[in-house]
Amino acid sequence: MLTSLRSVLALACFAALAAPFTAPGADYIAYIGTAGRNSKGIYAFRFDSKSGKLEPLGLAAEARRSSFIALHPNRRFLYAVAEAKGGAVSAFEIDAKTGRLTLLNTVSSKGDGPCYVRVDRTGKAVLVANYGSGSVAVLPIEPDGRLRESVSFVQHTGTVADPKRQGGPHAHSFNPSPDNRFAIAADLGLDELLVYRFDAAAGTITPNNPPFTKVAPRSGPRHFAFHPNGKYAYVINEISCTVTAFDYDAKAGVLKEIQTTSTLPEGVKVTDALSTAEVQVHPSGKFLYGSNRVHDSIAVFSIAPNGKLTLIENVSTQGKIPRNFGLDPTGSFLLAANQDSNNIVVFRIDKKTGRLTPTGQTVEVPAPMCVKFLALK
Repeated sequence: MLTSLRSVLALACFAALAAPFTAPGADYIAYIGTAGRNSKGIYAFRFDSKSGKLEPLGLAAEARRSSFIALHPNRRFLYAVAEAKGGAVSAFEIDAKTGRLTLLNTVSSKGDGPCYVRVDRTGKAVLVANYGSGSVAVLPIEPDGRLRESVSFVQHTGTVADPKRQGGPHAHSFNPSPDNRFAIAADLGLDELLVYRFDAAAGTITPNNPPFTKVAPRSGPRHFAFHPNGKYAYVINEISCTVTAFDYDAKAGVLKEIQTTSTLPEGVKVTDALSTAEVQVHPSGKFLYGSNRVHDSIAVFSIAPNGKLTLIENVSTQGKIPRNFGLDPTGSFLLAANQDSNNIVVFRIDKKTGRLTPTGQTVEVPAPMCVKFLALK
């Protein structure tokens, strides 16, 4: 019975995908990267930033294990990893009227298990982190959106604090700095934030001086976010269930730790079963959000003028294993992507306090792992 219902819903989604983009008030497409047994690729929804309503458009592109996606700043192209051994990154052209994605080409990610992709701020290059092999690479973007083979690649090396849990180098994210002069890679295995000097036009990265900043042993730095003012940065630590705040010297590309604080409520003990995943700063710069897996919550922090964090609340994601979430560009809603319960839950954000309130809206998506918003206006 459940299988039949899902089939009917899938057919409805595909029918919606073929229709013109005419939803009243809809001003974004929310693209969802997935990578589960029942997922087929990248899914799309119409999103209304005033009401928070999501309307399914269905499967935008068949792309197996497309766990993480990124949008080009010109809004014409989307890039997705193929999270597998012998990893790859694919380029797609976006049809904003229907939500459909047309494959342009696919190139090697230069490593195994690519888990993160980001387009630089000029739209000239894709930054990719290979978790499985612990490496990072830069893939130049052609004017037509297609990717060229990597011209810059770095294999991370070094010792780990916990060989059983961390294993070895595991690059988990790779982000350009606000001025695009540097690129920061969070390596879960090495407990390091590696900083590279970045030339987007040439597509090259070279180690900065100093080349990295350490976090506490067995922290497991995962995802990374800059504050909108460019003075502070934050990394969420998967193993220790913490967030580390940094002062950022934009001229030198140097991170200096100022605080590390738990993402869990007081009294909750960190165990090997618990872990964190995503971290994002609210567009206002007043709040920070982080996801806790197994505890299945979003940690909400206020950000002080000095960049330090204070935990406000932990809110249930109403699902299992929130690997990712998306803050809509207006800062009005948070979409929690629950990987193991195959759903996305919509929360309204109080812009004065940062607190989250569920809207009552939940949509089904197979193994959602990444949420990105395409502006239509």
